[in-house]
Amino acid sequence: MTITLTGLLILLVIAGICGAIGRAIGGGTGGGFFVSIAVGFVGALLGTFIAGYLHLPELLMVSVEGRAFPILWSIIGASLFVALVHLVSGGTRRRWRYQ
Repeated sequence: MTITLTGLLILLVIAGICGAIGRAIGGGTGGGFFVSIAVGFVGALLGTFIAGYLHLPELLMVSVEGRAFPILWSIIGASLFVALVHLVSGGTRRRWRYQ
């Protein structure tokens, strides 16, 4: 099964948007849209694995050229992945300044 360049670009944009939302929920990370794409794909893998392990249904799936991409599980998985990375690495400590 092959995918066209247009289909691949659409999947990359969808993964980037899901990764950006997941990064915002999980505490944010440095990097730009390419990091969001990577986090979106890792989140899709992690979220789908967790959903399968807990026997949860696949919600909000997008099909691009016959390939399904789990929007909701990608966002949930990306936010868990970013939170886990922050937990392991110590995260960034922000000092809030009230004026």
